[in-house]
Amino acid sequence: MQVELVSPEAVLFSGECSQVVTRTVEGDVAFLDNHAPFIGALDIGQTQLWANDGVVSLAINGGFVEVSGNSVTILSDGALAVEDINVEEAQSDLQAAEQALNADADDNQAANAKKWAETRIQVSSAG
Repeated sequence: MQVELVSPEAVLFSGECSQVVTRTVEGDVAFLDNHAPFIGALDIGQTQLWANDGVVSLAINGGFVEVSGNSVTILSDGALAVEDINVEEAQSDLQAAEQALNADADDNQAANAKKWAETRIQVSSAG
């Protein structure tokens, strides 16, 4: 199937894949060839693309996924490939988010920042 993964900054992937796994707000979802039409909102999480030359892992910070025909389009609010992740920055962001949550456990912005930092750390270790 044809897969396009686009962020506001760049086209991060465009090519053929045998499988796509991504995280929607309702949980992880996998797409194979000729999947039924689907539209979903993306959550913060890891996306994996089974490309011809290996598995591509990316950190995704929200957006949308659409499956139509035999193609998958991922429009991300923010996405980073493994090689673009700054682990030290992600660890620093994680500490700052945890401190903010210690001060206010109901801080949704800090909770999302923590989730984004954890996702970047997870994806960087997968690559």
